[in-house]
Amino acid sequence: MVGVIDTKGECVAEWTFPAELDAVRTARHAVRETLRGWDLEAAVGDVTVLLVSELVTNSMRYAAGPIGVRLSRPPHGDGAPALTVEVSDPLPDPPLTRSAGPDEEGGRGLQLVACSARRWGTRRGRAGKTVWFELALPG
Repeated sequence: MVGVIDTKGECVAEWTFPAELDAVRTARHAVRETLRGWDLEAAVGDVTVLLVSELVTNSMRYAAGPIGVRLSRPPHGDGAPALTVEVSDPLPDPPLTRSAGPDEEGGRGLQLVACSARRWGTRRGRAGKTVWFELALPG
């Protein structure tokens, strides 16, 4: 874990996971425990963990290398409260959304992000890309 930081009311947590089989489970656990520590509602935590799980799974499936996960929550009173989540990997290609058939086991991760998040997108980095999403927080 890189660290959990609380600076002037803004909460930030960052981790880097190796692209190994237990990365998804470890990411889910780290995110859930952090959100509990931030006293966020269980429903927000459940959606966040689901979407992180989908994005980390995509990173493991298509990229070889470390996977970064970052959560940030601005201080109370800074506009509409939101949780921003970022998942980064070394593959520069943006993810492709596709329509999965009813019997397909995969292909719904980005659809879940698009349907659940207030906003989402991708951006290129110095090495790779980041897929991010924002969830509205109560309050």
